[in-house]
Amino acid sequence: MPADAGVLTVELKTSLLAPAVGERFIYEGRVIKPGRTLSFCEGRAYAYKASERKLIATMTATMMTVTGRIDVQG
Repeated sequence: MPADAGVLTVELKTSLLAPAVGERFIYEGRVIKPGRTLSFCEGRAYAYKASERKLIATMTATMMTVTGRIDVQG
């Protein structure tokens, strides 16, 4: 992605699966399908209590790369 590119959210869906109760939290995100203009991404949030890991939320997003616009900058 160019250094001067901006990123806009086209669509975002969040599913809250369980209360965020824990001693620490880990968030993982990755690009599933990169594209020149549109990219599809997903994320997951986990809560850790003692040594138990629990999935508390999932997210999916379609992101748009924008270049050449002064009003949208990274």
